[in-house]
Amino acid sequence: MNRLLTVAVAGCGNRGQHTYSRMLMDMQDKVKIVAAADLDPSKLAGIRQLCGLTEEQCYASAEEMLSRPKLADLMLICTPDSCHYAHAKAALLKDYHLLLEKPISPTAEECRELAALAEERERHVAVCHVLRYTPFYQKIRQLLDEGLCGEVITVQGIEQVGYWHYAHSFVRGNWRREDESSCMLLAKCCHDMDILLWLLGKKCVQVSSLGSLRHFRPENAPAGAAARCTDCTVKDCPFNAVNYYVNRYRRTGDSWPQNVVAFEPTEEKLMHALRHGPYGRCVYHSDNDVVDHQVVLMELEDGTTVDFTMSGFTANNARHLRVMGTRGEIVADMNAMTIEATHFGSPTEVIDVKKLAEDLSGHGGGDRRLVREYIDFLRGDCPMTTTMTSIGRSVESHLVAFAAEVSRKAGGVPVKL
Repeated sequence: MNRLLTVAVAGCGNRGQHTYSRMLMDMQDKVKIVAAADLDPSKLAGIRQLCGLTEEQCYASAEEMLSRPKLADLMLICTPDSCHYAHAKAALLKDYHLLLEKPISPTAEECRELAALAEERERHVAVCHVLRYTPFYQKIRQLLDEGLCGEVITVQGIEQVGYWHYAHSFVRGNWRREDESSCMLLAKCCHDMDILLWLLGKKCVQVSSLGSLRHFRPENAPAGAAARCTDCTVKDCPFNAVNYYVNRYRRTGDSWPQNVVAFEPTEEKLMHALRHGPYGRCVYHSDNDVVDHQVVLMELEDGTTVDFTMSGFTANNARHLRVMGTRGEIVADMNAMTIEATHFGSPTEVIDVKKLAEDLSGHGGGDRRLVREYIDFLRGDCPMTTTMTSIGRSVESHLVAFAAEVSRKAGGVPVKL
């Protein structure tokens, strides 16, 4: 393709604007953003300035943008989880290709419908399962494909959400309530369900799960805890929003997650947001209902077993993986970016993933590689790779999450897929 690939952006928040659009602006020899939509005028103004858009190219909602004749080759769907299905369906019916933020939809039926519609309309939909694109997991996939472990028998995975990240996103933030977004496993860990299935190249046939919202409840609030952190006198609470957002911003100047709390943050804007918005609420007096810990057991089609743990009670936001097979073992730490590969009877090789790539920012380097690979594919500059599978393959991870939630709510009974 000689011409520029054109892009419309639905949802101009953290992912739509600060992540994907900024990356696309570094690829102006291949792509051009020609339209954007968001309910928040300040976010719309931000992307207009970033991308050099005119007022006519900016829309007050995704619905308004989608009511127009087709505006671009590709649409980024970065709206809230509960909107993904409606926006993706409308875009597919206008023959857009899609870069679709996960989850695809909060229901299995809508996930299947979008997959079928994409096939019917012959449109490509890349679901943002960014972990597949990281040097970390691609190296593990290479080791497995080369037979280092022999036949894989069992796998252990853990998503360490991090106490601060859990409080930000799942107690105070957009994913705190199942009825407003989706269950915790789908919202946070469909990444993990996807990467486990992708690494092993197998289908899941049975799931069971246990977990609950145990800690972030009113009865666990410290004595004297106020409804808002701006009014609180408790001195040693690790979840204090003023300390985490304002004092940290003062020390480091970090843009995330402060730019989620207040667009283009300043100390004044952050304090105002904490006094009046959801991010200033006490973690014990919020309206959250998603689980804060969960375990999932999976049986794959060949009898391989997988156990996965999600916990909001960890110091770091990281993932660990252990793959155990008939001929070897892999122990991988995404926080340290190390992979210990042992072929039984041979010395352990310690692989430093930091030496495999120059840029590991943005989900371990996955964000940028996803964008570049998908743009090159749509332009015809490269074929579809094993990393970039169809939306139908991405749906499988969602079905595991749905089945796990059914099992959890039924006390851990096995659910067949």
